[in-house]
Amino acid sequence: MRSFHFPGRSPVIGTRAMCATSHPLASLAAIEMLRKGGNAIDAAITATAVMCVVEPAMTGIGGDCFAIIGKPGQKPIAFNASGKAPKAATADWYAKAGIKTIETQSPHAVTVPGAIDGWATLLRDHGTKSFADVLAPAIEHAERGWAVQDRIAFDWATLEPKIRANEGASMHLLKDGRVPKSGDIMRSPALARTLRIIADKGREGFYTGEVAEDIVAEMRALGGLHTLEDFAAQSAAYVEPISVAYKGIELLELPPNNQGVVALVMLKMLERFGKLGDGPVSVERYHVMMEAVRLAYAMRDTFVADPLMADVPVAHMLSDAFADELVSRIDTKRRKPDLGPIPRPGGSDTIYMTVVDESGMAVSFINSIYSGFGSGLVTKKTGIVLQNRGQGFVLDPKHPNCIAPGKRPMHTLVPALAMRDGQPWASFGVMGGNLQPAGHAYVMQNMLEYGLDPQEALDSPRVFFENGVCWAEESVPKSVFDGLAALGHPMQVRQDPWGGGQMVVMDRARGILIGASDPRKDGMAIGY
Repeated sequence: MRSFHFPGRSPVIGTRAMCATSHPLASLAAIEMLRKGGNAIDAAITATAVMCVVEPAMTGIGGDCFAIIGKPGQKPIAFNASGKAPKAATADWYAKAGIKTIETQSPHAVTVPGAIDGWATLLRDHGTKSFADVLAPAIEHAERGWAVQDRIAFDWATLEPKIRANEGASMHLLKDGRVPKSGDIMRSPALARTLRIIADKGREGFYTGEVAEDIVAEMRALGGLHTLEDFAAQSAAYVEPISVAYKGIELLELPPNNQGVVALVMLKMLERFGKLGDGPVSVERYHVMMEAVRLAYAMRDTFVADPLMADVPVAHMLSDAFADELVSRIDTKRRKPDLGPIPRPGGSDTIYMTVVDESGMAVSFINSIYSGFGSGLVTKKTGIVLQNRGQGFVLDPKHPNCIAPGKRPMHTLVPALAMRDGQPWASFGVMGGNLQPAGHAYVMQNMLEYGLDPQEALDSPRVFFENGVCWAEESVPKSVFDGLAALGHPMQVRQDPWGGGQMVVMDRARGILIGASDPRKDGMAIGY
């Protein structure tokens, strides 16, 4: 429990249902859907659709989604709605075109959006409401307007050059020719019209007809390879979740092409070290965490790809021998400049939200356009911000994650579900691109190794290794920052906080739900 002498948030406690999202309007929409008789799937998609309007830098209908669904007494369900590369996207085409890397603001960064197909599939298979029902709040906000929240205004301002570089983005994402400020009222009439088409026609309203035609035309005009056939062929898939045991729970993640395996590898390594330092905010803990991050992410970049088109050795990555080998390379007293090659087998910006309904169904749901405002390409007619997931590919034909026709890129989106005694225990996620698997490891360690409650686990300061630097939040104490530097870590203070997170814990013994929402975002947990 937190000290009430200091600013902070308490966990939200309910007895019947709970949701946690990164925006108050989304949390309210989820609760209203539950009170109208919708279930957790209906509420999750309702809330996500709202965030696609009011958090346009973080998510949109031009992106992808993933989910893990836990129903009491049933096997957990994992769901992959990531988009695919156009059928004409071959490594040979890029080589002949002289394209060596896929740039963010390029049509080649735009894979076919998978989110709407994913929403339609989940509503059909597990929901109780129609597209018209779940999209109604989002349409209302898009038409009538919404007030820009503080964190959203901060993100928006940092992305101004990206917006101004594209005519559609400038048309739909600026207010009177400027970036909106906190408290400004924004409206999205073109997006509202598009949502109404989807509400009326369902999945086909996005993947065929005028919406798909508009996206394809804009991409082709910019040199993209997209076709209407690529859009019509998009399809989501149910997949088998992967998991590891950790201190009395079983943590479930999405398999590749998702990077959830990184979180599992990290936990297997970290469990071998146990509790380090005098608490979660200590030099010893962060040091080992950063070395584990370096190894686990090198593993990701070596192996993770679309398993339908590449050999991805998941069993090898989750084996005890693999974890033991990686752990043996970590010196608890000093950073090693070179941690060695990744052992081979023998022979990613986002919103995350979670809902638990009165039946006990837990939905761990994530929807993203990847970078801030995705590719920065926004359709002028339909107002859709298009993702830049194509940057998850590489262009080296020898690499398992090389771009190919109809292939899904390595994906950073990672919803998680922790099971205890065979039942859903914690539905959670931590946003923030590449940070996400490390965020999962942070949160699970904070709770199960250091005894923090769900809100404290999300609040705790974060350090993350990226692009050769250990980036620390301003909340990391100077003594810890300096201590990590003394161990050889290249330390820098990060301008903006690392990601954000949401969580609902199901305490079955006491019959309560505990919600937590990361203060790094504008959102909130609400329960009843």
